[in-house]
Amino acid sequence: MSSKNGIDLSLIQDMVEEYKDIKGSLITILQKTQEVYDYLPEEAIKYISEKTSIPCSEIMGVATFYTQFRFQPVGKYMVMLCQGTACHVNGSKKIMKTINEYLGISDGETTEDGLFSLKCVACLGCCSLSPVMMINDKTYGSLTPEKTREILRQLKEEN
Repeated sequence: MSSKNGIDLSLIQDMVEEYKDIKGSLITILQKTQEVYDYLPEEAIKYISEKTSIPCSEIMGVATFYTQFRFQPVGKYMVMLCQGTACHVNGSKKIMKTINEYLGISDGETTEDGLFSLKCVACLGCCSLSPVMMINDKTYGSLTPEKTREILRQLKEEN
């Protein structure tokens, strides 16, 4: 069961059926959908709406409220750059500029090759390592522009 844009909705069919009648399960449905596709495709949101009888506008209201949800595919490497107070004070703006220049993307964007996505976040909870970024599940701290370029260069070379 594929949508017109090639999204295989059968991948979430059983899960939606399991949760559709459980009051308060929308966030769980959205989380599990994002686990499958790595983002929330429009077709999946429409499908969830049809199966749960929750209007698309209500689903989007919930999904846009929480920063965990994405509406575009992300790169192989999700770069989350901390913008918290400690990181800000210790130079996160320089790290942001370095990422912008090296990868050619800004917050919320993905490189043309689909390798990197950048998301600025309020806090990663690693203040003692500031400035800090997390790439997928790995944390990189005490960043400098040079160290940041080297990390990104190594990841590029691995692909």
